[in-house]
Amino acid sequence: MTDIEKETALVAAALAAVMDEGRELRDDEVYALAEFETAEGRKALRDGAERITRAFTKPVFDSCSIVNARSGKCSENCKWCAQSGHFKTGCHSYDIIDRDECLEAAAANAEAGIRRFSLVASGRAVKGRALTAMCSMLREAKERTGIFTCASLGLLGREELQELWDAGVRRYHCNLETAPSHFGTLCTTHTIEDKLRTIEAAREIGFSVCSGGILGMGESRRQRAEFALTLRRAQPHSIPLNILSPIPGTPLESTPLLGEDEFIDAVALFRFVHPRTELRFAGGRARLSRAAQAEAMRAGINAGVVGDLLTTLGSTVAQDKAMIEEAGLEF
Repeated sequence: MTDIEKETALVAAALAAVMDEGRELRDDEVYALAEFETAEGRKALRDGAERITRAFTKPVFDSCSIVNARSGKCSENCKWCAQSGHFKTGCHSYDIIDRDECLEAAAANAEAGIRRFSLVASGRAVKGRALTAMCSMLREAKERTGIFTCASLGLLGREELQELWDAGVRRYHCNLETAPSHFGTLCTTHTIEDKLRTIEAAREIGFSVCSGGILGMGESRRQRAEFALTLRRAQPHSIPLNILSPIPGTPLESTPLLGEDEFIDAVALFRFVHPRTELRFAGGRARLSRAAQAEAMRAGINAGVVGDLLTTLGSTVAQDKAMIEEAGLEF
């Protein structure tokens, strides 16, 4: 049997497992899908992912917007991050976003038809007065606009998460970032298990969970499969897939850029592992060509961070809406 025949047979077996048998793929099956070498095998993987997406998800693109509510001087030493206080990146630092600025952003995004609005903050965890202030802003944003509110405020405990819930927040974001076998080479101030404890506490309260990570941080294809499998423990409703944009001053500043095909193949692999989950465009999407973004949506992307206020996206809401509708999805 040729390599092409082996790879297409693996896709056919995985498709039957997911779509006909209704079971999760075994670890060994996922690792095999991650190691394809032929163009024909990778095309079969993407075609299979498209079939799974159509079978298990609605033709709706789940849009969200984020606002950086606190920036810089972070105690954690994540090697990919401009906001870490351990590296000299020239990152603009500030404490808490101005209340009016936050509410204006929420209103602008709601008016643009964006479904979700989230506050994201630097630091290991947002607590005390800072958390109370952010909860107040999120509560008012929801009351004024009706937009669905989310938060990404670090490694919170049950008490802090309950305060967010009481403010009307219904989705909590905490990325696992990468495979457990790779995470310790990139960050030593906290662990994936720390993240999973926060996620478990959030789920117990009732939050839906948004948890994904960054591709292109020097991980192997096998580690991308390991990452996808580990995310099963988080039971996420949404998996944001960022692409590393190496930042000068960070230890990853010289990391080779992830290729478009590598990203699309990873999307397809994640769709096989998470048939019903929102797979979300996130940071680094501006590096992808329009054609690559369309192919990523065919392979499984059905959600994304959008918004004119996020200059790193490299596109406007109107441009994103047009692309999404061309892909046959409702914005």
